[in-house]
Amino acid sequence: MILAEAPPRAVVTAPSNPHIPRMARQYFIHLQFRTLIRFRAFLVATLLAMPALLSAPAAQAEPLAEAIDRIDGNVLFLRHALAPGFGDPPQFDIDDCATQRNLNDVGRDQARAIGAYMTRHDITPDIVLSSQWCRCQDTARDMAIGPFFTHDGLNSFFDGHVDRGRTLAALRAHLDTIGPDRLELLVTHQVVISAITGIAPQSGGMVVYNSRTGEAVSVPLPIE
Repeated sequence: MILAEAPPRAVVTAPSNPHIPRMARQYFIHLQFRTLIRFRAFLVATLLAMPALLSAPAAQAEPLAEAIDRIDGNVLFLRHALAPGFGDPPQFDIDDCATQRNLNDVGRDQARAIGAYMTRHDITPDIVLSSQWCRCQDTARDMAIGPFFTHDGLNSFFDGHVDRGRTLAALRAHLDTIGPDRLELLVTHQVVISAITGIAPQSGGMVVYNSRTGEAVSVPLPIE
């Protein structure tokens, strides 16, 4: 039996994408075009906004911690909170607060606000020392950041109630003992802070000090 050769099969060319009809392909092309247009619009808007973004001020760092880091400070000098008046009465007695110039209600609120600020920003001194004057002790107490101790080297020599030379000698002797890894808060008077740092802060004013280099910077605290 003679077997006849089978005729060749017709060659059929398949569509470029047989699974996506023509209309669907057109839809996807349109979608890609719209996406490209939106991306270009976003890119143009970003480029137009870039100068404003570059010129915008950076977020403000917390000023007290920033000053401590900047000068490697290990001492915080704090002038007592607001105590209206000038100097002390003539009948001054260091053991009797009634004979001294004391904090008023605004000063007590200021002391509490300073303490709350330091607590909120986790600035915790290793020790708090205060002048023996009542307005300084009341400032340290109302701050409520921990126990405090009095130190003769922080007393005011403004009215001559204590000797300036001996007071500053005692303070400098203490400053020499403060290591670089410590942070001490010293609540005292303007004349004392000025004698050591050359800065005269207002009531409730803070001065960061490096006891090794003598560098000091005044830090206005953003408190109400």
